[in-house]
Amino acid sequence: MKYDAIIIGGGPGGSTAATYLARAGRKVLLLEKEHFPRFHIGESLLPYNNGIFEELGVSDKLASAGFHKKYGAQFHLSNSSKTLKLCFRKGKYTRHIMSLQVERSKFDHLLLNHSRESGAEVREGWTVTKSTNDQQQITVTARDESGKVETFEAHFLIDASGRGNFTGNQENLREIHPHLKKISLFGHFEGVRFDEGESRGDTCVIRFENKWFWLIPLTESKGSVGVVMEQEEFIKARQTPTELFERIWKSSSHMRHRMENARPLMDIQATGDFSYYNRKLIGPRLLRIGDAAGFLDPIFSTGVFLAMYSARMAALIVDKALATGNDGSKALIKYEKKIFKALNYYWEMVEGFYTRPFMEIFVQPQPRDRARLVDAIVALLAGELEGGWKIEWRRWLFFILVKIHARRPIVPPLSFADDAMPAEAVCATNARQISL
Repeated sequence: MKYDAIIIGGGPGGSTAATYLARAGRKVLLLEKEHFPRFHIGESLLPYNNGIFEELGVSDKLASAGFHKKYGAQFHLSNSSKTLKLCFRKGKYTRHIMSLQVERSKFDHLLLNHSRESGAEVREGWTVTKSTNDQQQITVTARDESGKVETFEAHFLIDASGRGNFTGNQENLREIHPHLKKISLFGHFEGVRFDEGESRGDTCVIRFENKWFWLIPLTESKGSVGVVMEQEEFIKARQTPTELFERIWKSSSHMRHRMENARPLMDIQATGDFSYYNRKLIGPRLLRIGDAAGFLDPIFSTGVFLAMYSARMAALIVDKALATGNDGSKALIKYEKKIFKALNYYWEMVEGFYTRPFMEIFVQPQPRDRARLVDAIVALLAGELEGGWKIEWRRWLFFILVKIHARRPIVPPLSFADDAMPAEAVCATNARQISL
């Protein structure tokens, strides 16, 4: 049996591509090495996921699943001396204004089952061991859990293998960012203190001088909490993940306020967060999507969105190539350029986030923002990648201001020194808090 497309990986990218193609009447095989549901981090979605959900026909299922609604994001210094709250609906250039906070085990399973219901053949517990390409077709070899080996043929291959990066590793394409070699320590907790009201659903980022925490509400009682730090610091600490995690959050007045009543629901986990990209995102009849194209530091919660954004584009290209009976080579080149452009947008933001000049401009926007730079940044952080020139020149100007500020200060310097502020005052609204 020859498939129209084989997809490696059943995460949000793989299931999205499978659903698009199956709903278009294509014969699709998705091979996933694990069994769902399975634990995964990266629980915060972007508003622009919503347009893709609607096209997939899965919006009603997500609404019924009861996931937490997210209307914005908050950025706090670890000593609470500065706070920036961004609300998606206040952004002039933001077309989608609400997103979701999801438990990935439930969310990913829902999307994968939707692929099945849409007509894709989904095989869980199958590990892909080899793929070859003779220009005319793709051949994939996979093994199930009993050791049974099968070979499959298809017109196209979509690699959604995540950070496993199957075809990228097979071709030795991975390039690791030299300055973003990070480690994440994380877990789920009960009793984390989030805001009241609509902003309760916000992702909270707490910025230390050289590291940061995320706090993501998942249910009324459960939250995801993690810290991203330099790999070198983790190694030098010579502590267990639990000991190091606790020591770091207790060093911050803001985190002490958020975590004073928190109780762990699991052991603290550790994973490498090495940002990377593949030098090539395509091959003959092959497209790499999501983390199999490139993995970005999770600071701006772009992982699931970029996976689904690239999956949608890849599926539409494959469907059109099948309809016209060609290999889609010209469309694949355009795909690669467009995905690299999207990755570069967020890569620049991530690189900037770890520098002091960027943070000083970012968390201290000017009250009279006549150029609407904040609106453009909010749109980008919501997932607006099709905004055109009105976003592009404002993004460019924002980074020009960062460069100017690095040489000649235009806003006050930030201090990360913890002043042992009383817990009841840490998250209070005050004159230093900016809401946009």
